[in-house]
Amino acid sequence: MHLSHAPDAPVEEAIAFDSFLEVDIRVGTIVAAEGFPEARKPSYRLRIDFGPAIGEKKSCAQIAANYRLEELVGRQVAAVVNFPPRQIGPAMSEVLTLGFADAAGEVVLFAPDSPVPNGSRLF
Repeated sequence: MHLSHAPDAPVEEAIAFDSFLEVDIRVGTIVAAEGFPEARKPSYRLRIDFGPAIGEKKSCAQIAANYRLEELVGRQVAAVVNFPPRQIGPAMSEVLTLGFADAAGEVVLFAPDSPVPNGSRLF
């Protein structure tokens, strides 16, 4: 499998619906955001509240090109919450915050149109 972020990339191979259901994508609210100057690409460290069942999780996100720190707290985002934690330089990322590449290849966050309860699962 070769993952491409280009808008004209071909569709990946078909997977079983049950495989999709194994990926647990939830909504959370960013409660803290700080710079992450040690990262190779412009990134932030986020703390995201996924509600009482999951709690707060840390994420390292390459979103500095499109977002200022001060506009992130209070924003809802979608993230995969059931991948194993991943070491990103000196930081541990516990969830994968989701986004799409804009025309310049920079990340635009994926979020609901309207507020939903933290911890809501994508279906």
